[in-house]
Amino acid sequence: MIKILNLKKEFGENQVLNGVTATLVEGNVYGIVGENGSGKTTLFRCLAGIENYKGEIEYDGGMLKNELGLLLTEPFFMTKITGLEYLKFMCQARSIDPDNLLERNVFDLPLNRYAETYSTGMKKKLALTAILLQENSVFILDEPFNGVDIQSNILISEIILKLKALNKTIILSSHIFSTLSDTCDQIFLLKKGKFSNPILKHEYVELEKSMKEETVLKRLDKLGLK
Repeated sequence: MIKILNLKKEFGENQVLNGVTATLVEGNVYGIVGENGSGKTTLFRCLAGIENYKGEIEYDGGMLKNELGLLLTEPFFMTKITGLEYLKFMCQARSIDPDNLLERNVFDLPLNRYAETYSTGMKKKLALTAILLQENSVFILDEPFNGVDIQSNILISEIILKLKALNKTIILSSHIFSTLSDTCDQIFLLKKGKFSNPILKHEYVELEKSMKEETVLKRLDKLGLK
């Protein structure tokens, strides 16, 4: 179980997170939605221990960062490291024997090539493969479907459901609402630095409708297309 208690983060005078509170339990998939700049990535970086913050993050499995696989929107790779070397490195970081890596290359990546030469989608799939091989208990996936081909999107959705069946905790963000409705048990709307009350599956249609009206239709009217 992960408890987020009154989490706050600011950059200078910009208050990005302003009291985020939530309880996340094993075997559930949580979606985080919000406009660009609402603080989703900052929240994920706080959970991963990359950013300093105010408030508390409690994890009953020990030190969260040691059990967490983080997929960033734009994964970083060291120069002159092949895809295969990267997978081995990430496994060794968790003291896992990286066996059968070529057979577990479910995205058919060219593992003999330098990772920095990969396309955006390939980099994302390599980074995702790496954290999956680490056997983490918690996964944070920041826009896992962006820049990825349709077939891989379907596979990623099935991977998320498999992780859920394995009683993992999954937190993800996506601007593709259908991917959230297909995978998430609850959705949180991050707005003005805080979470909404948890939104359940039977409320997803109304959430999508309200978000469309608020963030799309009003702005479309302002454009005054003729």
